[in-house]
Amino acid sequence: MFDRYRFIGAICAALVLAVSPPARAQLPDFTQLVEQNNAAVVNISTTQKVAANEQQMPEGLEIPEGTPFDDFFRHYFGEGGGSDGQPSEAKSLGSGFIMSADGYIITNHHVVKGADEIVVRLQDRRELVAKIVGSDKRSDVALLKIEASQLPTVKLGSSEKLKVGEWVLAIGSPFGFDHSATAGIVSAKGRSLPSDNYVPFIQTDVAINPGNSGGPLFNLNGEVVGVNSQIYSRTGGFMGLSFAIPIEVAMQVVDQLKASGRVSRGWLGVQIQDVTRELAESFGMKKPQGALVSKVLSKSPAEAAGVQIGDIVLEFNGQAVDTSAALPPMVGMTKVGEVAKIKLLRNGAIKELSIKIGALPDEEEPAMGAAEPDAVPLKRMGASVADLTPELREQFEVPRGGVLVYGVNPGPAYEAGLRRGDVILRIQDKEINGVKQLVELEKTLPAGKSLAVLVQRRDGSIFLAMKLKDEKQ
Repeated sequence: MFDRYRFIGAICAALVLAVSPPARAQLPDFTQLVEQNNAAVVNISTTQKVAANEQQMPEGLEIPEGTPFDDFFRHYFGEGGGSDGQPSEAKSLGSGFIMSADGYIITNHHVVKGADEIVVRLQDRRELVAKIVGSDKRSDVALLKIEASQLPTVKLGSSEKLKVGEWVLAIGSPFGFDHSATAGIVSAKGRSLPSDNYVPFIQTDVAINPGNSGGPLFNLNGEVVGVNSQIYSRTGGFMGLSFAIPIEVAMQVVDQLKASGRVSRGWLGVQIQDVTRELAESFGMKKPQGALVSKVLSKSPAEAAGVQIGDIVLEFNGQAVDTSAALPPMVGMTKVGEVAKIKLLRNGAIKELSIKIGALPDEEEPAMGAAEPDAVPLKRMGASVADLTPELREQFEVPRGGVLVYGVNPGPAYEAGLRRGDVILRIQDKEINGVKQLVELEKTLPAGKSLAVLVQRRDGSIFLAMKLKDEKQ
C-alpha cells in the first residue's frame, strides 16, 4: 500500500511540473510595458473657484458616507464653500498622456472642465501649468499644452484591431496614487452609453477609479488603444465595468482641436431608436435590426434627402447598422459635406438614398411648460388625452396634429411605456390630428397585435409598441 501511494504521488508531481510552466507562460508580463511608458503618463490636478454651497463632487460620481476615502474627498472636493459664505476652491484629479515631445497632452474634457488652473505633474516630479488648446464635451476629449521639450511620448495603436478577451493595461492616478498600473481584458467593443451617442466605447474590466480619467489604455504591444473615460458604478468605485474612448475617435477630435480649437461632426438630422421585437412585428420584419427613425428635423440633410418617419436604417456607407447605437458614431465620424449612401426599409421595401452630410449643430435644451387641459379618457388604451395648446406646440416643435397624454393608468398604454406629458403623433400609418379623431380611431384598432405608436417627448421622438386587449370597454 505504501508503494502505491508513493507511485501516485510521483505521478501527481510530474503532472504539476508538466502543466505549470505552460499555464504560467500564458499570463502576460506587464513589467516592460510599464517601464517603457510610465514616464509619458502624467497626473493632472485642477482648481476652480466656486461660490459657497455650490461646490460638488465630479459629474457621475457618488460616494457614500462612512467610506475609507471620506478624508480624501473632503480634501479635494471640500464641503461646498466656507461657513462665512465666501467662495472656495474646488480641486479635482485626473490623468493624461503625452502625445508629442513638445508638450501636447491628451486627457478627458470632464477632467479640465471649468478649471481656473491646470497643473501637470511629470514622473520626474516637475509641475507645469498647462493651457487648454481645446475641449470637446461630446467625446469627452481635451487637448492640453505645456511648455517643455524632449518629453517622453506614448506610441499610438489601433483599437479596431482589438479583440474581445485581449489583455489591456491602464496607467493613471486613481485617488491621487500616481502611476498606478491596473490590468484586465477587453470585455466588449462598440458600446454606446446613454449620455455619449458619438463614441463607440471599449468596455473593459480594468480597475478604473476616480483619478484614472484621461489616462491611457495600452495593448500588450505597449500601444495606446484608448483613453479611459468613465465607469459604471453604484458606489463611485470600480465595479468591473470600465469604458475607454477608442484612440481613433480621440485622435480625430485632437486633430480638429489642434487645427481650429473646435470639433465638427457629421449630422443627418434624425432622431432614432432601437427596433424591439414588438416593433419589428408591427413593421413586418422577421427580426429586430437597424435604427428606427422617430423624427426628421426640419431643414436637415435627412429631410432634404427624403428620409421619412418610420424608415429603418439598415446600412450606412456599406456598414451594417445592427442597432440604433451603431449609427451616430458612423455619421459623426463622416466628414461634413461628404455624400453618404444609406439603405433603409420603408413600408416593407428596401430603398437606397444619398445624403449630403451636414454639420452637427450646437446642443439646445428645450423648455417644458405646464398645462392643465380638459382630458378625455381612452378606455381601451388606459390613458387620458387632451388637445395641444399653442404654447405646448411651440415647446414640443409640433406644428400640427398630435394629442397630449394627460394621464396614464394601468393597462396597455402603461405597459407600452407611454408617459404623462407625451404627445401621440401617429399610430401605425395613421397621423393623429386631435382628440376627437383619436377617440374614433381607438374603436377600430385591432386587439392582440403590436401597434407602432409614435410619441414626442421633451428629449425627442420615440416609437412604442402597444398591444390592445381583446375586450372593448
